[in-house]
Amino acid sequence: MDTSISGRRLARFLDDIAQQRTLPVSIVCDNGPELTSKAIFFWARERKAALAFIQTGKTTQNVFTESFNGKFRDAPASISTGF
Repeated sequence: MDTSISGRRLARFLDDIAQQRTLPVSIVCDNGPELTSKAIFFWARERKAALAFIQTGKTTQNVFTESFNGKFRDAPASISTGF
């Protein structure tokens, strides 16, 4: 988690994950700037991964992410940062 991340940085991070796991066929995401960037568009196209965007203002369509974010926000700093 970070407060600001570019599409290029996210693409590099996803490539790092892809070395350890199989990439999904579809990625459900919100309309954040890092996910709507050209870098992610081209990254997904090259890897044949579909980007499935939730409707703007409908965060409940992405319940797994919202659940994680809520738990992460509520966790004590020592747990959420690992320090």
